[in-house]
Amino acid sequence: MRPSGRKIDEMRTVSIETGVTMHAEGSCLIKMGNTHVLCTASVDEKVPPFLRNSGLGWVTAEYGMLPRATHTRMRREAKNGQSGRTQEIQRLIGRSLRAGVDRAALGERQIQVDCDVIQADGGTRCAAITGGWVALKLAVNQLMKAGAVLSDPLADPVAAISCGIYAGQEVLDLDYPEDSEAGVDGNFIMAGEKLVEVQMSAEGATFTRAQMEGLLNLAEAGIAELRAAQLAAVS
Repeated sequence: MRPSGRKIDEMRTVSIETGVTMHAEGSCLIKMGNTHVLCTASVDEKVPPFLRNSGLGWVTAEYGMLPRATHTRMRREAKNGQSGRTQEIQRLIGRSLRAGVDRAALGERQIQVDCDVIQADGGTRCAAITGGWVALKLAVNQLMKAGAVLSDPLADPVAAISCGIYAGQEVLDLDYPEDSEAGVDGNFIMAGEKLVEVQMSAEGATFTRAQMEGLLNLAEAGIAELRAAQLAAVS
């Protein structure tokens, strides 16, 4: 039995509210159960120096957690410097979102996606990627409406979900009680129906190829649900 009472292949309740900030070109608040992440996308008509005069656009991301997003208060990273965990997560978000972008169609501009965790209950990086794509898509829609971008550079939604082995069972969408005790933990990122990245590690128990394939099957089903929610949010 899962702590939440969910079935092994049951997602937490997912909601995506768009247009939650007045200034960003694209924004949403994604809720996956008790994990809540604010995602904003900001358009900059300049690119990093290494891309100047290339004709290619760029998408990058930043990630952070509010001090009381977790059970106990954390010190602000702006005061103490980013942790290795934060740097690793924001690099993951950036390269995941870029995997779904036609950078030539985007043109020589940069879109910065900011993902701020308001409340954490497991799966924050997955929620950030999923909501980050929605914010990115809304920003691109504005560029297309203005005629700055002529063809949609976002072919397929990019979404992510966690899966793991908890109490000997393969389960979908780990919340914090499961994530903290899982024998095996994995994050699966997909662009459309293609894999972008898979992160799996033994957290106290090894796993077989069959178990890995079982987790991938769960992830594919979960991401299909997330993709439907993303498309509904941006339609």
